[in-house]
Amino acid sequence: MFLKMRSFYFLLPIAIVFFTSCNEYQKVLKNEDVKAKYDLAERYYNEGDFKRANRLFEQIAPRYVGKPQGERVMFFFADSYFKTEQYYLAGYQFERFIKSYPNSEKLPEAVFLEAKSYYQLSPRYSLDQTDTDKALAKLQNYINTYPDSEFFAQANEMAQELTFKKQKKEFEIAKQFDKLGEFNFPILISSIAAFNNFVLDNPGAIYREDAFFYRLKSEMTLARNSTAFKQEERYKEALRYYEALIKSYPETKYKKEASSYYETIQKQLELPVEATSK
Repeated sequence: MFLKMRSFYFLLPIAIVFFTSCNEYQKVLKNEDVKAKYDLAERYYNEGDFKRANRLFEQIAPRYVGKPQGERVMFFFADSYFKTEQYYLAGYQFERFIKSYPNSEKLPEAVFLEAKSYYQLSPRYSLDQTDTDKALAKLQNYINTYPDSEFFAQANEMAQELTFKKQKKEFEIAKQFDKLGEFNFPILISSIAAFNNFVLDNPGAIYREDAFFYRLKSEMTLARNSTAFKQEERYKEALRYYEALIKSYPETKYKKEASSYYETIQKQLELPVEATSK
């Protein structure tokens, strides 16, 4: 009984503060006193109560357009969206801030947070990458514009992560063509084209060695299943892809499979082993 009473008296002040705060918030939210809303919104923002701060800033932001406090209100409004993980709205409001206050001291941070909003919206690699493209463009703009900013290293890391994500999507699409081509051989032409594009467009990609190998694999499957009229041409193309793989990656992890393909190419093209041995 005594412990229950102690708990009651301990929790009572907390409950009073909570209900007082709620009553204050509801009262200010419903009245027309813009200054009271501004003061309470800033207080909530500074205390980390971004959800209630955002609701108040939403009400007063239009009233401060063109006023001295407008810059401060608009930044806090955008940032409160970001802090509550409403990233589409955050990106939109930061974009408005950037256009409205191009000389603001907060401009570098706003440009970074706008880009980070779209970074947060970037989905897993298998989905549509529109937001990823938007985030990359905005991150690159930030990196180019503010090379000495405090957020520069973080922006670089995020841009690199999104680049890898796009490369993975591109590689997996090409790989899917290769897989489908095992049952529908003409699809292998799309597979080879996709791997060629990947190699050309992504010189530093972590999947580049894989792309070199799967391009060779697709060409070999296509050559084996081609008409006699086209086989020689396609085995010659496979030889070119084999040589490109070995030249770029002499100790490739695909050396066993690649060597097997090369032996087949030698036999099909009747290449002299001593002159072309790898």
